Amino acid sequence: MTGKTSDFFVERLRAWGVTRIYGYSGDGINGVLGALQRAEKEGNGIEFIQVRHEEMAAFMATAHAKFTGELGVCLSTGGPGATHLVTGLYDAKLDHVPVLAIAGQAESTVRGANYQQELNLDRLFADVCGYVQEVAAPAQLRHVTDRAIRIAKAARDVTAIVLPKDVQDQPYEEPAQQHGFTRSGTGYSRPTIVPQPEDLGRAADLLNAGTKVAILIGAGARSAASEVVEIADLLGAGIAKALLGKDVLPDDIPFVTGAIGLLGTRPSSDLMRKCDTLLMIGTGFPWAEFLPGDGQARAVQIDLDPAMLGLRYPVDVNLHGDAAETLRALKPLLRRKEDRSWRDDVEAEVAKWWETLEERAMAEANPVNPQRVVWEMSPRLPSDAIVTSDSGSCANWYARDWKVQAGQCGSLSGGLASMGAAVPYAIAAKFAHPKRPVIALVGDGAMQMNNMAELITVQKYWRDWEDPRFVVCVFNNGDLNEVTWEQRVMEGNPRYPTTQDIPDVPYARFSEMLGLGGIYVDDPLQLGSAWQQALSADRPTLIEVRTDPSVAPFPPHLTLQQAKGFMTSMVKGDRKVGTVLVDTARQLFQEIKN
Repeated sequence: MTGKTSDFFVERLRAWGVTRIYGYSGDGINGVLGALQRAEKEGNGIEFIQVRHEEMAAFMATAHAKFTGELGVCLSTGGPGATHLVTGLYDAKLDHVPVLAIAGQAESTVRGANYQQELNLDRLFADVCGYVQEVAAPAQLRHVTDRAIRIAKAARDVTAIVLPKDVQDQPYEEPAQQHGFTRSGTGYSRPTIVPQPEDLGRAADLLNAGTKVAILIGAGARSAASEVVEIADLLGAGIAKALLGKDVLPDDIPFVTGAIGLLGTRPSSDLMRKCDTLLMIGTGFPWAEFLPGDGQARAVQIDLDPAMLGLRYPVDVNLHGDAAETLRALKPLLRRKEDRSWRDDVEAEVAKWWETLEERAMAEANPVNPQRVVWEMSPRLPSDAIVTSDSGSCANWYARDWKVQAGQCGSLSGGLASMGAAVPYAIAAKFAHPKRPVIALVGDGAMQMNNMAELITVQKYWRDWEDPRFVVCVFNNGDLNEVTWEQRVMEGNPRYPTTQDIPDVPYARFSEMLGLGGIYVDDPLQLGSAWQQALSADRPTLIEVRTDPSVAPFPPHLTLQQAKGFMTSMVKGDRKVGTVLVDTARQLFQEIKN
């Protein structure tokens, strides 16, 4: 191998199968950028996607890993470029997807000199990364690269390589076959992990003994969709979905109860509240109040990550294994339950819930009910659509009102629940699947935070996409709505305008100014045609909907404490007290009626 150390680095990334890097340039990483340029001229380059901010690059790398199953890669200069990556990297870590961060660094000859943009990046990345190493010599880069990528892939974790400027430009030297050097190689293939037969037998005995079986699935069940349905049919079980597992199974399956938790459905809440047996598959769902009570249900958990076993609920049988392979091994040991009354009750509740959701979505609001935005979107989406959502109240409607069809997929920032991820997620989804339509659901707070800037990235690249269908839907209510409702319900305080009011921005006009499509909606009767227009447009299109901030994103069941907190906030003088009470009364009436 001849050339600079940075040339070897790019070649090594390609040997590991890296085809795309999301990043932003800077002098601390110029050596690697030069190597990318030389490789491109030679016809063996790696596609580089220029983002508007390094945090967005890390979000895109995370989304790439989620939507492809491959390693996501992001790149920045040193100093502030590297610090900007951290939020997006935590998103990858908390959602257990493999991401490699590449960061520049000041020259090795000035390390320790308090030099410009010189930060101890290995310490910065130490918590978020399962492996991080600053490279001090060319011969070190080979094993650092191999180890960082292998760990990221094998552990589904975040890793980082820090490259000083001078090392990037030094002539590359292969590690010698002598003391003080190590020689590594590329390649990793994930093994099949299946629990011991005796553990499978104990799990089967427990599941066979149950009369009211509930299944909870997360993103870790994605490769086992058909097996989950088969097991549920044998056990007569209902299936609830953690938020990251929303797209694992379509919502037209009558015994799929939908999302669980604060953003979840009443059938999922009731499924957990009434079951006597729980099977958890590939999920780290965190909210204890939405799981069975202590002593209520016996439980089996399946997870590929042993650190997640028994962490959320006192499980009787922990099965360390791949979801699909473990369920296949478990299936012959299970007996079909002849009494289907539990399943019948679950299906009846699910059917009733979809009627309730439609009534809620079609309820009057001022001017547009935010639930209706997603309700109208759902049946109009092509069967191969990809949907992303930001954090905030729009995630409630993503979780409840999007009726997932077979073949569709979606995701959002799960464990981190970070604002600002929807548009970068959508961009990465579009690069990964350029023929598929992609839709991002975004609140106006997140749109102002950083999503507007990434529309410029869309403008830069969209003509390269094989299919132009790319829709950003902005819920414009002038309010940081999720936090407003948390202030009311969780804290018992009235809405605090100083922290909650945000500027009114003409999002649709901004999109048009960039040369993209823009549609403004302030009448619920316009929603259907707006979605149809955006999904058939010849360019990426932003739909701006003027939504009512007084439509509450309540949990599936209000607790007494939450109801008292809400009423306390009203007594304390919330400015929107009249509208809020009317809308709340309407939703609570639906709760009681159904």
